[in-house]
Amino acid sequence: MPGMHRTKERLAVALWYLAAAVGLLFVFVPVLWAIASSFRPLEDIFRHVSPFSLRAFVPEQPTLEAYRTIFAKGFGRALGNSLFVSSLTILLGIYVNSLAGFVFAKLEFPMKRATFLLVLLASMIPFEAIAIPMYAMAQDLKWLDTYSVLIVPAIANGLVVFLFRQFFAEIPTDLIEAALIDGASWLRIYHSIFLPLSKPAIVSASLILFLFQWNSFLWPLVATPSKQYHVIQVAIANLQIEFQSLWNEIFAAAFLAALIPVVIILSFQRHYIRGIAGTGLKG
Repeated sequence: MPGMHRTKERLAVALWYLAAAVGLLFVFVPVLWAIASSFRPLEDIFRHVSPFSLRAFVPEQPTLEAYRTIFAKGFGRALGNSLFVSSLTILLGIYVNSLAGFVFAKLEFPMKRATFLLVLLASMIPFEAIAIPMYAMAQDLKWLDTYSVLIVPAIANGLVVFLFRQFFAEIPTDLIEAALIDGASWLRIYHSIFLPLSKPAIVSASLILFLFQWNSFLWPLVATPSKQYHVIQVAIANLQIEFQSLWNEIFAAAFLAALIPVVIILSFQRHYIRGIAGTGLKG
């Protein structure tokens, strides 16, 4: 009977790996085809798709024409806009959200739990529900078609506040008491003790803020109609013209748009996992 039990376990593991392999196949086959198609002329993209053959993954006459064309159309500026907006959002967002997390973790004030719950709930509201009020506010501030309208609304992030709050809650309060005895202010305690200790959380928060801005589409589309402020996702959408989809250019732009976050995430993967694990589940 023990042998039969081991056989069932091995069969279950084999079936699990088989299901995972099939799932990966469905995910990666379209991605590989899209990447290969970005190196094809437009007229050759669907040549080997119906009926499907392995030649669909190998361009017969590889060309960089799609990449040259999208950069000639201003994709490079959109790429630079996304990098600039994401970088500035990270710099400002780390400071604002970590300071809020420190306050919620270590300071006591009336309605603390209710306020923290409100911060979390605000981060869960669908963007469509607040798009019109945000647009009206940006219009009153004369921020439409500026970098400010892309950066400022993304600085405060409830998920990042939660991450820092959980991380700071794990740091012993004895450090605060010793610093207060030495005459340090709360702001100095935050800058000198908590911020230097929160490097794993900073990496995790930076990736969250970066991905949020990098994948942002609807708000940049509404708030910055001028081409000079277009970000990368809006630039990709603009490659689909009225009577034709330029698939090789769309695939080329999408490949570049996906490649940058993947490289960044893989580079900081270890720190990201440490940051998430370090937040714990302390209430």
